[in-house]
Amino acid sequence: MPDTSVRIDEATRDRFKALADAAGLSVKDYLERVADEKEREQLLDTATAAFRRAIDAPGIVSRFDADFGGLPPAKHETPRAA
Repeated sequence: MPDTSVRIDEATRDRFKALADAAGLSVKDYLERVADEKEREQLLDTATAAFRRAIDAPGIVSRFDADFGGLPPAKHETPRAA
């Protein structure tokens, strides 16, 4: 795919350059990585919303428990900050 240009202010360009340098990438490769990450975040947000709708439906959690025996017991407690 051919390259194209995007006009951004110098401060933003410099921020992207610093982030890319820190990651050991070119700005082009860094922006590609950011786009990939943002697409994954969108997909996860969509999946999370669908999951929340599903478990909010009446009877879903009790049916899951009946079919699969509920959640397994916790192996250890998660420490909490004071």
